Amino acid sequence: MATVEQHIPETHNGVATAGEGIPVENPATGETVATVPDLGAEAVAEMAARGRAAQPGWEAFGFEGRGRVLLRAQKWLMDNSEQVISTIVSETGKTYEDATFAEISYGGGAFGFWATHAAEYLGDERVKSSQVLVKGKKLILRFRPLGLIGVIGPWNYPLTNSFGDCIPALAAGNSVILKPSEITPLTSLLLAEAMRECGLPDNVLQIATGRGETGAALIEHVDMIMFTGSTRTGRKVAEAAARRLIPASLELGGKDPMIVLSDADMERAANFAAYYSMQNAGQTCISIERVYVEEPVYDDFVAKVSDKVRALRVGKPEGYGSVEVGAITFPPQLETIKEHVADAVQKGARVLTGGQEVPGAGRFYEPTVLVDVAHTMKIMTEETFGPTLPIMKVKDAEEAVRLANDTPYGLASSVFTKNTRRGEEIARRIEAGATTVNDAMINYAALELPMGGAKASGLGSRHGAGGIRKYCSQQSIVVTPKLALKREPHMYPYKRRTSRLLAGFFKFLYGRGKRD
Repeated sequence: MATVEQHIPETHNGVATAGEGIPVENPATGETVATVPDLGAEAVAEMAARGRAAQPGWEAFGFEGRGRVLLRAQKWLMDNSEQVISTIVSETGKTYEDATFAEISYGGGAFGFWATHAAEYLGDERVKSSQVLVKGKKLILRFRPLGLIGVIGPWNYPLTNSFGDCIPALAAGNSVILKPSEITPLTSLLLAEAMRECGLPDNVLQIATGRGETGAALIEHVDMIMFTGSTRTGRKVAEAAARRLIPASLELGGKDPMIVLSDADMERAANFAAYYSMQNAGQTCISIERVYVEEPVYDDFVAKVSDKVRALRVGKPEGYGSVEVGAITFPPQLETIKEHVADAVQKGARVLTGGQEVPGAGRFYEPTVLVDVAHTMKIMTEETFGPTLPIMKVKDAEEAVRLANDTPYGLASSVFTKNTRRGEEIARRIEAGATTVNDAMINYAALELPMGGAKASGLGSRHGAGGIRKYCSQQSIVVTPKLALKREPHMYPYKRRTSRLLAGFFKFLYGRGKRD
């Protein structure tokens, strides 16, 4: 079976421009910009065989050799950023700023971070033990690559959340098969081509374009699966991985709350609410999806946010500075957004600005602010994933925390207050994988911190030590020095006096000392 690129009859930068397969649409114009193959189970199985064959050679590069390839890729990304940004915009419809600030900046940072820190996180660790039976022995904790990693990426961030998860897996010495969303596969194909230019051996990174069936086939052939997407699909991925007894890391849905206390800097809070609810047209798993504001400052906050959101321009991106809010990338998502707004209005919510689909070519929805909302409405309890911001009045911080936690999700959250000590105390009470105080979403840029969800928002995490160790198995090694005894005192044959002495020793060692 040929590689993905060889399946494409007419190509430009490794992307199909004609022939059978999956059409890739520009959601800002409705035009088909490319066609990619829809690979079946047989093709995926053969890709897996090639990936396994290539992995030992890639592992043999060592941390330094793999790091050099990643650093070349970092340089390539910066040198070719305009081409990558154009590709991202063409398949997502997001603004040039969203592609630059949240994708190119992330990719550049991630290549350098994992090239630098992989050895630190995965190098052999010497372990000390309190157990007397292993005194004098050498204890080592070792991390070794699992082998072949499968990554199933989402449509909203084709570089950050799809290709980005491949970088630490590769840095650990694995081969990777990435199944990008069929909605936005072009960025992954372009970056895989770039990695080969930067010295990545053939078949170490392969792109399996296709629909859901392709992803299901991938799980059957890999040693670990990394999935980003909806909670509903994530459950299916977890079940399939469990049947094969392979590890799965899942970043799933979110309904991320923002709490605004009465002592907050209202201008900063309003700016952050407007930006981080509408950035990428709200199509970010850790975007602000609902806001709880203490009663004394509620009217002021709502007025500020409404004015800022009302001024946003929405439409087809034409370059930097052209619009603030781009397209709705995934066709069914537009229907979800419309349904949630309609449900809220029908149940008594008021739309202060926006609230309608934008007519004409492409898929756009007006930046929308809603008030008089309640937890009986879908827009406060289900993931909307669009340019909407429902704002709810609360009497105090206690009610805000209770409502923030009244959700099956727990991905991200934020608290705004000038009393940072109190803000941190409240942050610790929110049931979410990440909480920021007087900020939002910035935790994702701190690659040293783990990023993962609580409750129905996922299993495992990306970033930090755990974000690369999950792509490895742990091996414990105990080395006894060559001058050790021929026979340990606890071994056969048992002797009454020796056994009683050892029993007494353990009682002395572990039985003494106060307990109350």
